[in-house]
Amino acid sequence: MSNSTIASGATAYVSHSSCGMHDMGKGHPECPARLAAIQDRLIAAGLWDYLLHVDAEPATRAQVERVHLAPYLDELAQRSPAVGTVQLDPDTAINAYTLRAAYHAAGAGIRAADLVMQGKAQNAFCAIRPPGHHAERDKSMGFCFFNNVAVAAYHLIAEYGLQRIAIIDFDVHHGNGTEDICAGDERILMVSIFQHPFYPYSGDQPKGSNMLNVPMARAATGQDFREVVSERWLPALRAFAPEFILISAGFDAHLEDDMGSLGLVEADYAWVTRQLMKIAAEFSSHRIVSLLEGGYDLSALGRSVAEHVRVLTGE
Repeated sequence: MSNSTIASGATAYVSHSSCGMHDMGKGHPECPARLAAIQDRLIAAGLWDYLLHVDAEPATRAQVERVHLAPYLDELAQRSPAVGTVQLDPDTAINAYTLRAAYHAAGAGIRAADLVMQGKAQNAFCAIRPPGHHAERDKSMGFCFFNNVAVAAYHLIAEYGLQRIAIIDFDVHHGNGTEDICAGDERILMVSIFQHPFYPYSGDQPKGSNMLNVPMARAATGQDFREVVSERWLPALRAFAPEFILISAGFDAHLEDDMGSLGLVEADYAWVTRQLMKIAAEFSSHRIVSLLEGGYDLSALGRSVAEHVRVLTGE
């Protein structure tokens, strides 16, 4: 979709076909079928035709280097195979299409941020893979290669001069990579929940005063989550008065997702999205970009994203 056909006040759906070509092997939970499940559910929910469908452009090397070290990017390129897959760690593998997908995934956040900042969309959801919030400055891990939400945050700082960006992470796993990159940068406030103790076994000791990490015990419920948001997140966000809200939208804290052991359901994702939209309306000129992270039970993922997106569209 060209810029001229993008109307303000709508929700953009930013993705790219390359995100479906990254494949870490048969049976891997972070699979291309995740994006198909989201699309199918959005169609079934009657939301698909109301979204502004936008193709991501690949992030440039310079844009990615705002958050990742050049030797790390060189190493990924060197290890990228012409055929087959190369295992980078027990959980994370790279195939011939992975880096193309990763650059487009990072580029989706940039494209979405531009659309929202330029008034061509009110908010956006990035249907992307590979995910990003475990990727540290010089390390891939946890299915992640580039830290997509951090790339978007530092694009907003570099290109638009924003000084207060909130990153919200409700994935079941701690966003250790985002914390590694952003800790100590007072232009960014990161608020998160995550199951603990659990992979990647971090987050209980925040690395900076701009990190509001709230560990949650195994079997914590949606009501527990709502209390954390109401009592911890929202006061901190209001005090910070963000100019832009970025969401690391992981849906693997869902009750039906066996990747974790928390008890959120679709209604909880809809509720937290409404709370964040209220903050965005109050402080951020409604500006929100949400980027897909985890979510591995395909049915629960599709249903949860549909409710998240439904609220973003204002329904």
